[in-house]
Amino acid sequence: MKRVYIFLMLTITACSKGYLDVNQTNPNQTTHPPINGLLAEVTYQTGVNVFNVANITSYYVQQLASPNASSATDVYDDIDASSTWKNIYLTIEDIRQMEALAAAKNAYQHMGVGQILEAYNMSMLIDLWGDAPYSQAWQGATYLTPAYDKGEAIYDTCLLLIEKGIAALNQADPLITLDAENDLVHGGSAAAWIKTAYTLKARLLNRLSKQANYDPAAVLAALENGYISNSDDAAITRFESLSLWNEVAVGNASGNLDGWLSATFINALNGTTYGIFDPRLPLITDTTRYGDYRGTVNGAGRVGSGTDKGQCYLSVNGYYSKSGAPLLLLTYAEARFIAAEAYYDTDPAKAYQAYLDGIGANMDKVGVSAADKAAYLAQLPAFSRDLIFKEKYVALFLQPECWTDARRYDYKYKDFKLPANALLSTFIRRVSYPASETSRNAANVPEVNNLADFLWWDK
Repeated sequence: MKRVYIFLMLTITACSKGYLDVNQTNPNQTTHPPINGLLAEVTYQTGVNVFNVANITSYYVQQLASPNASSATDVYDDIDASSTWKNIYLTIEDIRQMEALAAAKNAYQHMGVGQILEAYNMSMLIDLWGDAPYSQAWQGATYLTPAYDKGEAIYDTCLLLIEKGIAALNQADPLITLDAENDLVHGGSAAAWIKTAYTLKARLLNRLSKQANYDPAAVLAALENGYISNSDDAAITRFESLSLWNEVAVGNASGNLDGWLSATFINALNGTTYGIFDPRLPLITDTTRYGDYRGTVNGAGRVGSGTDKGQCYLSVNGYYSKSGAPLLLLTYAEARFIAAEAYYDTDPAKAYQAYLDGIGANMDKVGVSAADKAAYLAQLPAFSRDLIFKEKYVALFLQPECWTDARRYDYKYKDFKLPANALLSTFIRRVSYPASETSRNAANVPEVNNLADFLWWDK
């Protein structure tokens, strides 16, 4: 499939030849894109994929809520996420093309970034759907209807890709190095990518917290080589036009209703649920016309009509949705909460410090003042595993990994209830396979009995 890539003032094109190929070849498009052009594309599209996935999962964790009653994502109805599925596969198609060029040109750093990004994208996909085409994917006419690999096998491959990526980035004397202008995540820093690889490894290892083979020591060992400050965070900060959550906020302000905040999330921060006002709240949204913070109950829809400021939504001035707002892929704050969880049973003091570090890192990130941060930390209740998950829930606002945590935690957040008009009797655990697969690859698509079915790592 041909894709036209436009970023800033640079226009490049590439040819994708995987099992999703449905378009005719356009003779006006080059089939040999430059390797750094592909680097720009795969870093940018990974950010787009994070946004697309979060625009599903943020409703499941009740950070966002639809302003319309009984909206499909709010009430656990089947949704067709074909575009999200397709874009992840197309991104990996381009990653594979970049890797092929890297192998031919001894561009070891590009190879390493490609392997890390493939692991990142596939880890998101299997976190929604579980089993998926992998070993037979991206092979054109050889497998027009590819078999599905087990999600657990793909997960193992993701860990292997991370290790290969680290090794490639550490390889000496690449003939072509990462271009700062086209590496939209880390500005051409191989060292930064290595930290991201280890932090991603820790995230994936921590996903096994319910499994008998969960290894906190391995999680902590990965973190030792990962992020050490907010400056290490993996994020997209340059966009084709508006930053993606800013586009949502701007559209909502113009009457295209979207980006409304859930009552569950608002109440977790405004003092209703936990008895402490969180100073991050004014840096995410604006007060209502009543001078307070009110959210929308998931599934119930808005009170009143339009954006009359009766409820809260993403602010055009908020950290996550202002003009040029960064789109976060992986953060130091998340790494600290992973450490807190991994230390919890063996070293409570280190767990507590990591928990405080995670809160502090996120508050620093969004712009909380030193005084407000100190005041908030001074009011925290007695340390517990529940509070690790609660604070991580706030720090991972609009990030897909938050849904992974909700399922690992069995949705035990305080006052977290089923949405109004829910179509399930319990919380959602997975997503249905997209129509693009059930219509074209039906013989191989696994049967989904219920959206409350547990994925393999969640059991």
